[in-house]
Amino acid sequence: MTADASTLIGPVQMRVLQTSDAGPLSAAYQLNRDHLGPWEPARSAEFFTPAGQSAVIESKLALQAAGQEVPWVLLEGSRIIGTITLTGIVRGPFLSANLGYWVDREFNSRGIGSAAVGRVLAAARDHLGLHRVQAATLVHNAASRRILARAGFDEIGTAPSYLKIAGTWQDHVLFQRILG
Repeated sequence: MTADASTLIGPVQMRVLQTSDAGPLSAAYQLNRDHLGPWEPARSAEFFTPAGQSAVIESKLALQAAGQEVPWVLLEGSRIIGTITLTGIVRGPFLSANLGYWVDREFNSRGIGSAAVGRVLAAARDHLGLHRVQAATLVHNAASRRILARAGFDEIGTAPSYLKIAGTWQDHVLFQRILG
């Protein structure tokens, strides 16, 4: 996967994460801190700083170099308005990965998340040769569940106390998309 930007919707672009994204990503997380808080793990104050994001990016790019992750950013101009990532990429007979994403509160309900998920599924199939992509969402996250349904994911069950989100172990609905 190259870092070349590709258009998602209107002026919104998607490209692979870069080391130079630490400042803009920090600004995006600061702006969306309250919006993302109920849906993500509790974050330290350091996470929201450029130095904190630099450390996160370094880790993600190392996982990408090892073939275990592909992290993208969603941009409007030079402003990061979200991320989407394939994590836990497994080769061999499994050929699977996990999907995670978020979109800036200002850009919700514009089809950006759906367009990004569609682009990532195509990359997972066509460039990474994956067979399956999994996703998990909080039971009460109706918006994310709609995005996954539109992208052709099948609900495969509920995992009790699956992830510690906003400081509490919470149930998640599990989804999968078989790519072929």
